[in-house]
Amino acid sequence: MPTYVMLTKLTVWGRKTIKERPERIKEVNKEVEAMGARIIGQYALLGPYDFVNILDAPDDATISRVAVELGSRGTLETMTLSATTLNEFIANLRKK
Repeated sequence: MPTYVMLTKLTVWGRKTIKERPERIKEVNKEVEAMGARIIGQYALLGPYDFVNILDAPDDATISRVAVELGSRGTLETMTLSATTLNEFIANLRKK
């Protein structure tokens, strides 16, 4: 299953929501999984992004749906990147 890195940045409304209800983060994780993606890892960050999420999803369409759904709520902005393991990357370089 393809792996994706989703960087998220909270909006003013998102910061207000998690300040008042920090457990909302776990609720959103369940919603993401209901959309067909699986969260492998999740970390809070210091810097320009607030969270990094490592996800598995069956395809680009699924992860796109997750990103659009989450972003449409107005509580966060996302940047989603496709990730490849180093072994896969090296194997792809060796293909002719």
